[in-house]
Amino acid sequence: MAIPEAQLSTWTAQGSVQQSAATYQTIRTALNDTQSPYYLKSFEIFLQGSYGNDTNIYADSDVDVVIRLDSISYSDTSHLSADDQANYDRNFTKADYSLAKFKEEVGSWLVSKFGKTVKPGNKAIFVPGSGNRRDADVLPCAIHRTYYTYPATGAPAMWEGVVFWAGDGTKIVNYSTQHSENCTAKHQATGNRFKPTVRMFKNMRNKMIDEGYLQAGVAPSYYLEGLLSNAADYCFAGSLQDTFNQCMNSLRQAERDKLMCANRIHFLVRDGQQVCWSVVNFNTFMEAVQKFWDDGGKRKTLWL
Repeated sequence: MAIPEAQLSTWTAQGSVQQSAATYQTIRTALNDTQSPYYLKSFEIFLQGSYGNDTNIYADSDVDVVIRLDSISYSDTSHLSADDQANYDRNFTKADYSLAKFKEEVGSWLVSKFGKTVKPGNKAIFVPGSGNRRDADVLPCAIHRTYYTYPATGAPAMWEGVVFWAGDGTKIVNYSTQHSENCTAKHQATGNRFKPTVRMFKNMRNKMIDEGYLQAGVAPSYYLEGLLSNAADYCFAGSLQDTFNQCMNSLRQAERDKLMCANRIHFLVRDGQQVCWSVVNFNTFMEAVQKFWDDGGKRKTLWL
């Protein structure tokens, strides 16, 4: 028994756009203030996450803002040959500034602009909302380059992303630009059906949590975007009921261990890796969402 088409259509709706845009602009203006202690450094500010990718739903709260330090970069050269490593070493210059210092200065500046309720979290700095401004997470990070070749002449082969360290000291490398660009390309390749489908699945996940089909935290939005990016383009066609069934069939037929995150750099499903969906959580979600669908979204409470 499928979930009604009208309900699925409601779940494709995008959440607040104007309020999130205004929040981003307020945070951006504060971070760009010429009086900040880091202003003379080179940095970029941009959105990431649901609001940055237009996959936000009404239940989404935090606006994710990235401030990326470009004055320095961090590197992974573990893939280089001995000769290429020597080429890299000849060009290496030790920086006199660090991401840790940058994060400290960004945090203190945000406190001066928005008050003492601004708090550092495990990864980002939390800026609580006020009035019409939504909650925001500000992530200070730096450029990260993973090198695969470093010839004596010509351009090196590399992946460029961002790096930051979690509160427990874990190094995390993300590729948010590639994630966003690939989601946009998928959206265009599917006749603008990809992002509404992601929103539909996110709302379904939230309802599944409410109805006891799924525990909170099992299926983060980032992984749902990555999961659906692996469904064949032809799946995003017909009714929304058709789209759900076609996407699920496509994903079930795919080899789980070959599924990729939307950035097309990390594998989607792997155990023991910060950037990957654990095997048990992936399997739990796939089983739960199919049961929820087969039950017709059977509910204990009224639809929201």
